Amino acid sequence: MKQGNTGSETAVLCNKGGEKLTEEDFSRVAYMLDCEPAALKAVQRVETGGRGGFFAKCKPAILFEGHIFLRRLKKRGIDPSEFIAGNEDILYPKWTRKHYVGGIGEYVRLERARAIARTAADESASWGMFQIMGFNHALCGCPTVADFVAAMSESEARQLLLSACFIRNGGMLAALQNKNWTEFARHYNGAAYRKNRYDERLAQAYDEFKRDKS
Repeated sequence: MKQGNTGSETAVLCNKGGEKLTEEDFSRVAYMLDCEPAALKAVQRVETGGRGGFFAKCKPAILFEGHIFLRRLKKRGIDPSEFIAGNEDILYPKWTRKHYVGGIGEYVRLERARAIARTAADESASWGMFQIMGFNHALCGCPTVADFVAAMSESEARQLLLSACFIRNGGMLAALQNKNWTEFARHYNGAAYRKNRYDERLAQAYDEFKRDKS
């Protein structure tokens, strides 16, 4: 039985396009966190290659994770096996990159997942220029994932503030302040951080930003 669009709807203040992060934005948030702007910039570069936080107007950058969707459905008491047939690219048991479409095409996958269960679908994508998973919405100061998606849709500056909350509330701030990239990557990226060399890439990006500043 299709579950439909569960979860509350939240009005979205859409990004109008062109509102890019500035040096002042990074400096302001770095001051709030008592860390170096170069450290924040390094996280953004590693997560989204330094690209912007939007694919298009009202479309924050996302990456949909089908293995997470399967888990979130189970968590909500929904049997994923009822929906797998024909949806093998949005419902699968283990992480794989083979189903990634990339760019705006990720919204096609997301909308198909939303048709099954909207809240679980939004929890199963990483959002914005810092690629924060939707199920981490509370750590970003958002009571619901719908609030989180609406906030992500506002601007790159709002995405930066959400990431600051996530880093602070998720217990990663000390590692960012101390440039302990191994510890930071372990918390931010999960157990696969070594396989994907997140710690090494963060260190390299930080060093590059520091050199550019000098």
